[in-house]
Amino acid sequence: MTVVHDVPKQLFIGGGWQDAESGRTLSVDNPATGEELCRVADASPADGRRAAEAAVAAQAAWAATAPRVRSEILRRAYDIIIARTEDLALLMTLEMGKPLAEARAEVAYAAEFFRWFSEEAVRIDGGMTTAPDGRNRLLVTRQPVGPCLLITPWNFPLAMGTRKIGPAIAAGCTMVLKPAPQTPLSSLALAGILTEAGLPEGVLNIVVTSDAAGVVEPLLRGGQIRKLSFTGSTQVGRILLAQCADTVIRTSMELGGNAPLIVFDDADLDVAVEGTMVAKMRNMGESCCAANRIYVHTSVAEEFATRLTARMAALKVGPGTEPGTDVGPLIDVAGRAKAHDVVRDAVKRGATILTGGELPEGPGCFYPPTVLTDVSADAAINDTEVFGPVAALLSFETEDEAVVAANATEFGLAAYLFTQNLDRALRVSERLESGMIGLNTGLVSNPAAPFGGVKQSGLGREGGRVGIEEFLEYKYIAVPVGA
Repeated sequence: MTVVHDVPKQLFIGGGWQDAESGRTLSVDNPATGEELCRVADASPADGRRAAEAAVAAQAAWAATAPRVRSEILRRAYDIIIARTEDLALLMTLEMGKPLAEARAEVAYAAEFFRWFSEEAVRIDGGMTTAPDGRNRLLVTRQPVGPCLLITPWNFPLAMGTRKIGPAIAAGCTMVLKPAPQTPLSSLALAGILTEAGLPEGVLNIVVTSDAAGVVEPLLRGGQIRKLSFTGSTQVGRILLAQCADTVIRTSMELGGNAPLIVFDDADLDVAVEGTMVAKMRNMGESCCAANRIYVHTSVAEEFATRLTARMAALKVGPGTEPGTDVGPLIDVAGRAKAHDVVRDAVKRGATILTGGELPEGPGCFYPPTVLTDVSADAAINDTEVFGPVAALLSFETEDEAVVAANATEFGLAAYLFTQNLDRALRVSERLESGMIGLNTGLVSNPAAPFGGVKQSGLGREGGRVGIEEFLEYKYIAVPVGA
């Protein structure tokens, strides 16, 4: 398709498009058909080093660039993204499967990070005070942390790029971006947009690779990279943190989730069902903050299950490019197998399937929206980040019981609760061990809000006023009074 052909398929290093040193390429496939869309350059460790060297070479000049200049580059990029919404949405749908309506929403979400951080670029502050003993002035300034390595996942291929690139540009940091090999096209398109918006050579470098470990580890241990921002699984995050330790690299980690969703007996069920659909089915459930464990008070459990099942069963499954599609394919065969495995495990342990739960015939990585009830506490789905359209319903009697169950996980990214009691809403929100809470809503993501988790769901925050802080260092200068 034309939109795919229009995107460069090479590595982006030092402001230019380059083939991989080895000449290797990797396949980008359409998960709706299993067919190859195109092939892109497959970077080696040597290519990664060249990208890091380009970022290092550009750092001093970029850090000295006026904040307003950085701001206006981001604002121009925002305008270009909005103007090309249809092309970028189609590109995203082809490479990762989400329906076009969701892809358009992601384009708007992704663009908003550039607009937000274009405004933050000119608000980097410092300060000056007098020491308590009166001898010194204490001058505090903010400086970019330096060259950054940004690693993004496949599930939100455009937004995860802008959420990291936006604050790095605003802060004055250069970058090496390694997108997921399943979805490199959105990132490569973004490089072209930023170049068009006036981003200088070497500030952003992009390496796509099938050898993530081989490319990333030397960069983290090589001493040139000063900041890692990673979005992905907790398992991989632990490995990267260990590699960062050798050179004491500053890290931001947005890791796995196992989000609980609690429906109390006084909840407005219309609101609760609608919120659950958003929290569970956004992006086919392939979201780190997707509702994974749905706890419903016993007094409303049956009615809630009936309503949710009707909504899930009515969703249209198909290629994201087809009009009216609600649920596209999962990213690959392994992702579909994982979803099906947790369903079979739950059934084996006594769960009942209210809708879905069967592997469809035909091409593509499709899996039907599935609702499970009577899920036992020892079912694998309670400890697994499903990343698929599977809703597991569990019941509870007391508030304490619900909170204890919700917190019984190593993860703490997002949580959701539905209640009309304000005291309970605030009390439970404070008790839940999560970095983000959806109160009577199933959507927490917002560029103006700090996104991130606690426990083994990560370190640091992205977005909001604090998002740029991750890319800045404090510098204190002691100035003697009278000097």
